[in-house]
Amino acid sequence: MIKLSDKYKEVRKRTEQICAPLQTEDYVVQPIADVSPPKWHLGHTSWFFETFILKPYFMGYQEFDDQYNFVFNSYYETVGTRVIRTDRGNLSRPTVADIYQYREYVDEAMDKFLCGEISDDVKELMILGLNHEEQHQELLYADIKYILGHNPLFPAYSKDYISPKPAEPANTSFIKIEEGIYEIGHRGDGFCFDNELGRHKVYLNAYEISPVLVTNQEYLEFINDGGYQNFRNWHAEGWDWVNKNHVLAPLYWHQINGAWYNYTYNGLQLLNPKDTLTHVSYFEAYAYAAWKSLRLPTEFEWEAAANKFDWGYRWEWTESAYLPYPGFVKAPGAIGEYNGKFMVNQQVLRGASEVTSPGHGRVTYRNFFQTNLQWQFTGIRLAK
Repeated sequence: MIKLSDKYKEVRKRTEQICAPLQTEDYVVQPIADVSPPKWHLGHTSWFFETFILKPYFMGYQEFDDQYNFVFNSYYETVGTRVIRTDRGNLSRPTVADIYQYREYVDEAMDKFLCGEISDDVKELMILGLNHEEQHQELLYADIKYILGHNPLFPAYSKDYISPKPAEPANTSFIKIEEGIYEIGHRGDGFCFDNELGRHKVYLNAYEISPVLVTNQEYLEFINDGGYQNFRNWHAEGWDWVNKNHVLAPLYWHQINGAWYNYTYNGLQLLNPKDTLTHVSYFEAYAYAAWKSLRLPTEFEWEAAANKFDWGYRWEWTESAYLPYPGFVKAPGAIGEYNGKFMVNQQVLRGASEVTSPGHGRVTYRNFFQTNLQWQFTGIRLAK
């Protein structure tokens, strides 16, 4: 079993490896509120360990800069005031060099701290902190793609990036799942987030679920059939979103001289029809399913069937609102703000994506986003 100190170094190193292809100017851009500048992610993940581990538990620790709590606190009301999320891109200072120095300072202190005896409670906090940084690694990937993908030059993030492909099953017929009572939620001693707890039974009617995700070619058929022009496919709010924002295709798709192109980490390329669809909102996922006279699975249907198909390439929209499981209790203090406060106006996504950190995904993992967001690696699995 890997030592906690080694795991810490591994996770922290991977964050910086994700940023390695960037130029200094790339670190500071914030095109929209949902996308944070890469340098903010680097600072915030260091702030987490400084605030929740070093300051309360490492005797004699001196914080790097007493102004950083205001700059790098994300949404923890318990910890104090903070820079408004939309203003993260306005911070020319601290510089990128300052933030890398901050990371080094925190890492050196953590190295010394992890050499000593650590209580079980602090170990739990440490593991939460590592999983928190892995979440930000995925956000970094998505935010970097948005930043570069909205640069008019469409610069490549890396010419060496290879997008993993799901295995093609021998049989692509819908998988039949029998009606019955199924247990949902995390079990065992391994790590999970608090929103996965409260394992409970649900009754499911018989249903069928696709073993494969929707491809670009399949979604093109929806576009070519006027899918974005037919209100019958859409929720009322989704139809308003389409018209207000003039949405005609998934994020990063561009029609140039009659051909569809797609911005990828390798730059702007002709759309590969065989690739797995990604960067669609819940509104689009629902509309596509309605156009097919099908539907999205609920998160419970997804979890009950997950061992029967290949998953982990796209976060998959479900038909479930993000709500607490039975018996859910928020932890005291700032850690209790981690998930529970967001259980409103969000939709659950299941699975993982091609940029999810290794070992971070679980069948019981409950991701969640607002219904209009496209910038994560989201996809569609159909049910009936």
